[in-house]
Amino acid sequence: MLKILLSVFTLSIASFFIPISTTKDMASPNIYQFKVPSLDGGTIDFSKFKGKKILVVNTASKCGYTPQYAELEKLYTTYSDRLVIVGFPANNFGAQEPGTNDEIKTFCTKNYGVTFPMAAKVSVKGDDIAPIYQWLTQKSKNGVLDADIKWNFTKFLLDEHGVLLAKFDSKVTPLSEEIISYLK
Repeated sequence: MLKILLSVFTLSIASFFIPISTTKDMASPNIYQFKVPSLDGGTIDFSKFKGKKILVVNTASKCGYTPQYAELEKLYTTYSDRLVIVGFPANNFGAQEPGTNDEIKTFCTKNYGVTFPMAAKVSVKGDDIAPIYQWLTQKSKNGVLDADIKWNFTKFLLDEHGVLLAKFDSKVTPLSEEIISYLK
């Protein structure tokens, strides 16, 4: 009997000593932990988008896919009751986003009338990858999938709970049935 009690006591004590790094390294189930600088100097707090789907897109002003800004804006205004789009300007591919945050903001507003939230310029891959893109591209962090960003205008769709649903390559346009089907 004493051996049984001693075993139960040892197991109970052991359960209190879970290493902190174990919980720290676990994947976060949603994107709501992120707050990023916005293009206009403010902050984009992803926790404010609870209840809506989120489309995260790495953008560039001098890319063959740049006209997708127009479709992104149309998608955003059409589905604003259930979708938020967040653009992330990045200069990772062909130096196609060389501008400053102010220049990017002016370009997007003047040429495409962009009203959806735009983050400050980031890196979406490589040694200096932004933490939010580490989360989006690594299954060990997002709990859903590993993803490689091959070019500008790669899109990540998250559900109403901030959980990653899908990744779309650059050639998938914002108004394609592949994306729209998630919004109906």
